[in-house]
Amino acid sequence: MNYIDYIIIVAYLIGFLGMGYFFKENKDSKDYFLGGKSLGWFPLSLSTMATQLSAISFISAPAFVGLKLGGGIKWLTFEFAVPLAMIFIMVIIVPPLFRSGVVSIYEFVERRFHSSTRLILSVVFLISRALATGVMVYTVAIILQAVLDIDFVYTILIISIITIIYSWQGGMKAVVWGDTIQMIILFVGLLVCLYYGGSLLETQGGLENGFPAERLQVIDFNWGLEMNQEYGLWPMIIGGFFLYVSYYGCDQTQAQRLLSAKDEETIRKLLLANGLLRFPVVLLYCSIGLIIGGLVSTSPDFLEDIALMTQKHFPAEFAKNGVKADLMIPIFITKYLPHGLIGLLMVGILSAAMSSLSSTVNSLSAVTVEDFFSKGKELSSKKYMLISKLSVIFWGIVCMACSFLFGGSKSAVIEIINAIGSVFYGPVLVTFLLAMFSKKVNYIGMNTGVIIAVLVNLAFSKTMQNIFNVDLGIHVFWIWLNFTGVLLTLVFSYTISYFTGWQKEGTGLIISVLPKKEDFFIKEVYILVAFFVFILILSYFIPQIYS
Repeated sequence: MNYIDYIIIVAYLIGFLGMGYFFKENKDSKDYFLGGKSLGWFPLSLSTMATQLSAISFISAPAFVGLKLGGGIKWLTFEFAVPLAMIFIMVIIVPPLFRSGVVSIYEFVERRFHSSTRLILSVVFLISRALATGVMVYTVAIILQAVLDIDFVYTILIISIITIIYSWQGGMKAVVWGDTIQMIILFVGLLVCLYYGGSLLETQGGLENGFPAERLQVIDFNWGLEMNQEYGLWPMIIGGFFLYVSYYGCDQTQAQRLLSAKDEETIRKLLLANGLLRFPVVLLYCSIGLIIGGLVSTSPDFLEDIALMTQKHFPAEFAKNGVKADLMIPIFITKYLPHGLIGLLMVGILSAAMSSLSSTVNSLSAVTVEDFFSKGKELSSKKYMLISKLSVIFWGIVCMACSFLFGGSKSAVIEIINAIGSVFYGPVLVTFLLAMFSKKVNYIGMNTGVIIAVLVNLAFSKTMQNIFNVDLGIHVFWIWLNFTGVLLTLVFSYTISYFTGWQKEGTGLIISVLPKKEDFFIKEVYILVAFFVFILILSYFIPQIYS
């Protein structure tokens, strides 16, 4: 990097500090945490995508496709269930949740069950989201340290402090519009990588025998229930469906965007946009991975750079695999791109990290204030805003602390994040669905069902076993945990409710707007069903298209 690249990065950081100041006028909770419920579908949809397609995806997805052992374009299977999940959310989840008028979605379950149910889900969200975001920030920092020779401590501080300041000043409006800008920067960066990578590969004569066949297979009809069975069609559709329904519909980080929309039509548009746009963006990630992975195979110097960097900064990874695949994209940026574009791509990586962090910090603050400080109290606007802004600072510091917590983990970072989320997503989803549609579950059964399901999922999680150095001899692909969490929670919540009595209902209030027949026949449903079929067919023929 030279002075041009550093000027671009500094200008970007200063610009985001200024954006927080621009949106600093916030009067109450709807302003600060829901953007005054005035945001349109375009910024909300890009903000939603930016939060999900984080720096982990920018760095790890192409590396998985192009370089990681056992990897390949089967990464696309993550997207198979997204259109189906968007349909379920817009038809089943959105109407009762949006019309309830809540800021923290966990207040919703309290109205049906009990304050203890709200507390359990709030604590689950606070812990899991802070840990997962800390992992993401750490990953970005450690990768940038390797390629830029900047200590990861300083990178974590820069990412975190800038993000905290503009989130603290501007609230949800600053977060959403910041995410929108960051998503555009990220997309431009992806196109730059694709263009330059393709040009360089062509200049070097391309691949003699095309892309390796084992990296082109997308659809695999395994069930993910045996050793080395991963990314199979059925676990990715079934487990992925429950993962995305819970994440987009029942996780405060994403649901807060739904609640920030002007109306339900706006929500349907943003969900449709996510259902249609995620697959092309991830396909772009995968194409970049194939091309730059091909460049590594034809450029001994490129592979040597990755190996030397791995040996210097990741000796354990070097001893095990020889190279750390996640270094592929950052080294490509610094080694093969011209100055100016290097700065732009570094900004792209920072953008991806900051968008995820800003969304998390804002949502953690919303849950903290609504579920712990203002619950059952009448706070003045001035006091509410003070607590909210202090909470943003607090959770920003917590996420920074979590960034250092996972520094010594032996598990792949992307696996840690997936494991953390999948343990909790199923039980959380069932809690919301039963709050909406069931009269047969009381809060004792609900609370116990959630706790038991989470504990069982923890035991089944191979990644969590690796973290705690325990081997139970169980080989279940982690995405199934989203499905097992649903089943376990349903079974235990109904069983325990039966033995403790239906009358223990908490407030006894059911907020339920059952979907009507016509809700299933809106145009968005037809479009997403057709798109689901299209991506399955396209994925089947991808090996022929890329070979």
